[in-house]
Amino acid sequence: MSLQILGILAFVFALLFSVMVHEAGHYLTAKRFGMKVTEFFVGFGRRIWSTQRGETEFGIKAIPAGGYCKIIGMTPDEPLSADEKPRAFIAGTIPQRLIVLGAGSFLHFVLGFILIFTLLSGIGISQTSSKIQSVSDCIPQSANEVCSATSTPSPAKSIGLQPGDRIVGINGEKFKEWNKLRDALRAAPNQSVTLNIERNGQTLDLPVVLSAREVDGKKIGVLGVINAQERNRLNPLLAIWRSVTITGEFFKASVAALFSLPSKIPQLISATFGNAERDPNGLVGVVGAARIAGDAVGSTLSFADKLATFLLMIATLNIFVGIFNLLPLLPLDGGHMAIAIVDGVRNRRAARKGLAKPAPLNVNRLMPVTVVVFAILVTLSVWLLAADLFNPVKINF
Repeated sequence: MSLQILGILAFVFALLFSVMVHEAGHYLTAKRFGMKVTEFFVGFGRRIWSTQRGETEFGIKAIPAGGYCKIIGMTPDEPLSADEKPRAFIAGTIPQRLIVLGAGSFLHFVLGFILIFTLLSGIGISQTSSKIQSVSDCIPQSANEVCSATSTPSPAKSIGLQPGDRIVGINGEKFKEWNKLRDALRAAPNQSVTLNIERNGQTLDLPVVLSAREVDGKKIGVLGVINAQERNRLNPLLAIWRSVTITGEFFKASVAALFSLPSKIPQLISATFGNAERDPNGLVGVVGAARIAGDAVGSTLSFADKLATFLLMIATLNIFVGIFNLLPLLPLDGGHMAIAIVDGVRNRRAARKGLAKPAPLNVNRLMPVTVVVFAILVTLSVWLLAADLFNPVKINF
């Protein structure tokens, strides 16, 4: 079995696991509030396997395109026995209904956080380090300049810096992170500084006059080295904080992607059957994402980089799906949450007026809206499938 196929299978497994986590959120919270759950299935269509555990049937169905958790009494007109009515979904309080409906998305966010934490603390992330990979011969003043006798000499070469040296400080001030050390160098164009270098277990202090280059109309100091990439694992406490920060960044990016979704559809349509290259930041379906995961696993990246890339893909997928499910559109969870909120407003209004509690809204009456939204989602999914098959997104790893 090729590594690419292994990557695709791993993506499918991760996707189905994410579905199980989502439905587990609904199941566990529904059971916690005494609601009756009769089915918990991954997939749709014909049953492949199932088992009865108490009042719930757990199983797998033939079409791996999602899953569902069946809670009785989702609508007022569902026929229920006298014993079942108190355990119906709509019999729960408004906060209980909102918790059950939002639990799936919440666990998507939790899973995304756990994957990011695992990456940061267990695998580590590849970062530019203070270790020198190579020393430049000159300081090009433009992208097209080739080093020659008239080029600006490299300060690093002039003082004898070597590949493998590690820059640990400037003028006696130590830096743990390369980006802060780099900023200190850039802040000193044409100035003399003393580099604190570690070489073969020894510490050297090397004076050097930095060169300068103009970037965006501003002169920055330049040493003339290319730094190595090193993998850095964070301690658990720092990894927790960084995971929260990164999860928040992914959350914001996913919200922005949802708002920009309509603007990306024309490019998707034109690129599906044409020669135009797909936008790497554009829309990608499940097939396209699986192919990208397969390409990453089958690439020449190191095993750690492959695993890191895969975990990031699954983490971002979970965060995006979690947000998408909260959109106030039926049949998404967010649509049902909107119905519950409207019920809550109606209940409060009736209470203020001294009226009897109104019957819950019947979601079946909004079936035309549900059908329209479902049709749009299916159309977009089919188009994404066609695009992913005939003109897949190409990402170089």
